[in-house]
Amino acid sequence: MVFDDVFPYLGDFGRYQKRIYFLLCLPGIPVAFHKLVNVFIQASASHRCRLPFEAENATYHLPAHILNLSYPRDPGGENKWSSCERLDTNFSAEYWDIGQPANSSRLCDEWVFDTSLYHSSAVTEWNLVCDRAWLKATADAIFMLGDLLGSLVFGDLSDRFGRKPIFFFSLVLQVVTGLLTALAPNYVSFMIARMIVGATTAGIFLVAYVIAMEMVGPSKRLVAGVIVQAFFTLGYILTAAFAYFIRDWRLLQGAVSLPGIVFFSYWWFVPESPRWLITKGRSDTARSVLHKAAKENRVTVPEDVLDSVTRSTHPQDPEKKALEGGSMLDLVRTPNLRQKSLVVFFIWFVNSCTYYGLSWNTSSLGGNDFINFCLSGFVEFPAYVILLFTLNRWGRKLVQCVSMLVGGAALLFTLAVPSDVFWLTITLVMTGKMAITASFATIYVFSAELFPTVIRNVGIGASSTCARVGGMSAPYINLLINTWQPLPAIIFGTITVLAGLLALLLPETAHKTLPDSVTEGEEFGKKRPKPTDLSLDVIPTSGHQNAAYSTEQ
Repeated sequence: MVFDDVFPYLGDFGRYQKRIYFLLCLPGIPVAFHKLVNVFIQASASHRCRLPFEAENATYHLPAHILNLSYPRDPGGENKWSSCERLDTNFSAEYWDIGQPANSSRLCDEWVFDTSLYHSSAVTEWNLVCDRAWLKATADAIFMLGDLLGSLVFGDLSDRFGRKPIFFFSLVLQVVTGLLTALAPNYVSFMIARMIVGATTAGIFLVAYVIAMEMVGPSKRLVAGVIVQAFFTLGYILTAAFAYFIRDWRLLQGAVSLPGIVFFSYWWFVPESPRWLITKGRSDTARSVLHKAAKENRVTVPEDVLDSVTRSTHPQDPEKKALEGGSMLDLVRTPNLRQKSLVVFFIWFVNSCTYYGLSWNTSSLGGNDFINFCLSGFVEFPAYVILLFTLNRWGRKLVQCVSMLVGGAALLFTLAVPSDVFWLTITLVMTGKMAITASFATIYVFSAELFPTVIRNVGIGASSTCARVGGMSAPYINLLINTWQPLPAIIFGTITVLAGLLALLLPETAHKTLPDSVTEGEEFGKKRPKPTDLSLDVIPTSGHQNAAYSTEQ
């Protein structure tokens, strides 16, 4: 017997599992805070060069005649004054009364920012504009690097030392480093603190996801896997609410960090995963958890079933050991499995790159920043609802392909929208965001079913690594908006359409017996030659020939 054999007695999603599952979904909210709050703590603001005669507390707005005599026109072709250069003069304020501008310009060394929308941000505090704008993108990329390292480190530690202690350690570390981010004295320490926060988001969300899914029966895992992501979306939307009422970036960073303290109480409420306990030979503790679950669910799990389950998955079980030991090389060693792996890796990369590229760039759409950000979160809910009704009915492959093609096409269509028609641009971008959200949730399920059991964790780990690389690329792609405004949408749309087409190369996994070994993984989805594909020159005429023909097929 295997662990899943206990669910017919315990219940796939009884009262006990629902309570624990709900508790484990809630930390997804602060994880979303930290992953998305950088939109506001690193918010850009309109800016101009500080003029020689201006004081430190100078305001952004100046009379038109002073602007005309103080700044060159933007070389980008738009009829506006440059935000990175000023005319080269050191005269006092009286100079502008003469009405004679200087002939040459120089790059700014100080800036004045418009603080009407954001009272302060990391960008305005450390002048991350013009030739320093790449530093803002680098901070976002380093955060995703932390997410990547957290996935590798905390995932391994949770397998070694248990889900619960690593989950709790990540919670504490996130609160501490989140508050340290708010107190950062310089941009280097800010980036380092943000990187550690990024690592903790993986330690919290992924480990909580694993605990939750390991306690849910097979028939409910698809629904449970989708709903847990909806809590992340709830945190997405609440981030805008925090930012709307708190316009100072340090106070905002502290405000989104403090709610994590509530989850310290989980040490007394969330149990260790009984699956993990059994694999480590801690059968007595696992039985205690299962007995408690059965009592709350008002059912009884026979002792002989518990005995069989704990023995069958003991780490010394030779059959289990035979299924272990798959390496990353097994993902690309054979041609069919290699093709599937590379396609899956690319889809993960594109999903993450486009998802975070759109989520972090809502301020460039025009209109209200906070409304755009909220809309970007709200459209994720219908994406999850659609998946609940289509993933099993239509299959993973069709949903994956269609969602990416729709998302990519919507982003490319924004090129045809006039720059002043904000509502249509926003509609298309939100359609793309909804579609890429559906795609991202689908690939979690799809890839877990495509990789054979012996290398499933390795495959998901490699896929997650590709996703983090995609997330690290997103801020640099968004930075290209300063070169040509439609360029990020073109890149995101193009790679999303390409990934959607490549998804057609993958086999369907819904309602199929999934592969366990590498050999089965190589054969899974491989096309077999049809009788019509064989040469018509060889026509079987005897029983022996017919038998051979059958064997070859």
